[in-house]
Formats: sequence, structure tokens, C-alpha cells
Amino acid sequence: MLLSRHGYLFGSRARSERWHLDRSAYILLSRIQMDGPMSIGQLSDAFGLDASTLNRQTAAMMREGLVERIPDPEGGVARKFRITRDGAAALDADRGLNLEVISGLLDEWTPEEIAGFATSLERLNRAIERLEGRPWPRP
Repeated sequence: MLLSRHGYLFGSRARSERWHLDRSAYILLSRIQMDGPMSIGQLSDAFGLDASTLNRQTAAMMREGLVERIPDPEGGVARKFRITRDGAAALDADRGLNLEVISGLLDEWTPEEIAGFATSLERLNRAIERLEGRPWPRP
């Protein structure tokens, strides 16, 4: 996310023809893709964001055809957001572009340096998740 904050992944290039999603859509769609359909309450718990923020973000994603609202598949009262085929395609395309950018940043690193960085970054991410009490799902 540090890369995205500095604009390398979601800066002015995000508005170009190659990129499809803004930062919030990319993050929310990533979580929905990993966890399956999620309600506003579940998204709020996952990200520590208030419902009004998530309502704005999910409404924008619905207008763009990235998610759709469905009844809870488990029979609950709250409706859930499910990623659409177009949303999955946009997420996959942008993820590929993100990996391309990161690969370019690491092209002078040795395989050992990349492996060490990946291990350290995962360790840092898990520590942050423990601190916030919000683990991120991993495949």
C-alpha cells in the first residue's frame, strides 16, 4: 500500500486507459474476491471503515458494474456485494499491471534479495494485522 500512497500503482497512471480501478475499489474487490460476498457490516469489520464510507464506495462500484448486490447466500438479513465478471476482469487486469510495476522496481534485485524482501514484508503485514485485529485472507 505504501507504493500506492506514493502514486506508483494508483497515481495518474490509474486514470489512463491501461488501469481500471481506483485504490478503494481495488482493495475492496480484492477482499470480496478472496472472501466471497460480503455485507457492509463485514466490510466495515474487515477494514475498520464506517458504513457511510463503504456505502459511497460500493455505490460507485455498482454504478461501474464491478459488484452487484445479492441476498445473503446463507439466509441472513443483510444483502451482500458480489464481484461481477467485469469486476473480476478489471481486478485481474490491474493486479497484472501492479505486478508489472513491482517487477520493474525489483528487476536489479537478486532472487535471494526478492525472497528475503517477500518474507520480511509478509512478517510486517502479519504484525500490522495482529495490531489492528484485522487479518487479511490469503489463498
